[in-house]
Amino acid sequence: MKLSVWTYEGPPHVGALRVATAMKGLHYVLHAPQGDTYADLLFTMIERRDHRPPVTYTTFQARDLGADTANLFKTACQNAYDRFQPQAMIVGASCTAELIQDDPGGMAETMGLPIPVIPLDLPSYQRKENFGADETFFQIVRHLARPTEKTAHISCNLIGPTALGFRHRDDITEVTALLEDMGISVNVVAPYGATPLDITRLGAAHFNALMYPETGESACRWMERELDQPFTKVVPIGVGATRDFVTEVAAISGIKPQMDTSRLRLPWYATSVDSTYLTGKRVFLFGDGTHVAAAARIARDEMGFEVVGLGCYNREMARPIRALARDYGVEALITDDYLEVERAIEDLAPEMILGTQMERHIGKRLGIPCAVISAPVHVQDFPARYAPQMGVEGANVIFDTWVHPLVMGLEEHLLHMFRDDFEFHDDAGPSHHGGHAPNPIGDARSEGPASARPSAEVIWLADAEKELKKIPFFVRGKARRNTELFAADQGVQEISISTLYEAKAHYAR
Repeated sequence: MKLSVWTYEGPPHVGALRVATAMKGLHYVLHAPQGDTYADLLFTMIERRDHRPPVTYTTFQARDLGADTANLFKTACQNAYDRFQPQAMIVGASCTAELIQDDPGGMAETMGLPIPVIPLDLPSYQRKENFGADETFFQIVRHLARPTEKTAHISCNLIGPTALGFRHRDDITEVTALLEDMGISVNVVAPYGATPLDITRLGAAHFNALMYPETGESACRWMERELDQPFTKVVPIGVGATRDFVTEVAAISGIKPQMDTSRLRLPWYATSVDSTYLTGKRVFLFGDGTHVAAAARIARDEMGFEVVGLGCYNREMARPIRALARDYGVEALITDDYLEVERAIEDLAPEMILGTQMERHIGKRLGIPCAVISAPVHVQDFPARYAPQMGVEGANVIFDTWVHPLVMGLEEHLLHMFRDDFEFHDDAGPSHHGGHAPNPIGDARSEGPASARPSAEVIWLADAEKELKKIPFFVRGKARRNTELFAADQGVQEISISTLYEAKAHYAR
């Protein structure tokens, strides 16, 4: 564990909180010091939930460490049961409380509460939030789900959506509609909106649709083994993946594949006249493994982008992301250090970033457009409107989201035409961003990494500056830096037109 200004994932108990908050009739008793109650704000402030997470903290203080903190935990458990009357309870310790080794699971077991009490053993100093969510849901399923008679008609469970997930609420609606178009009903959605009683009914479905491997794969693998339920491997984000998902569901269920594409607009929009300007745009992707893999396919195969770099912060997905990166001819970046991600972006100088809220901040600093594709996200990525990522409507939302930060073809043409105008010059950025437009990557203020900055003694002559402005703004910054580095290497103090074209020839070899 390390302290950081920004972090992609919290400790494992935050993952357990995401599962508990998503469910109903479940209560989480967390052995934790007073300061660990900050996690409530993640749900009430960022996700805009209208109620507190169902969690009781023991909130021991420094003076309690010399006394019996075990009794504090037992009292908290009893009070939580008496007050909330949950159908089931999960118990565990935060990263701080883990150090005092009070064994919450063992203590709760001795209390004889009249409901299932599920102990969580989450290694706070070795694993992180997504693991915590996956392990918590797995333990809930393992303790409560049992073999039962299958439904008369074909049904499935939707597995993986949690609280604080990126567009999970709307993805549930979209995937449910996909399945209903094929005549398949949804038996249980879990953890999101499920009760412990619902978990006992998971076995009635014919198969499971795994929506988010980060938070549901362990439970799906257990149900495949113990409840004889196969599960889907394709995550339906993007047009191609949604078609593959429908085909996979049809193969599992024995039903003819059927998909309503009347609302699908991404394929035509991505090939329309103005959108051909997107072709070949260099993009860098970073986030959780599932969303990065889906976004990479959309970027290359459906939007015509060039993927110049990708990576993920959750090490559980490192192996598939490294394999994916090899297929795309790039090197995978597996890290939870946002400063390392920022350095990679600076070095690659992409024209667009697809990432988390961290990369959005990095993009603002570097003057590179960014669209959010993955948690962690901030409050603006929990919109009041319907905005899924999965299915047909999800593909439409993704197109709009990715295109919005960019200057499109016609606008670029006009910016170039009026580049000397006092108002419509090419440093103005996308017009729909108004006065808050990011600085184009070609702006002189985008200096690039410190290691790549040339000496301040290099001077641009007026004719070379004028020629440089003819280069499209989205690569002008890189052209400027390369020319200055070339001039510095050659010992040239003044950059002329000839120096500019010599540098171009040099880097083209």
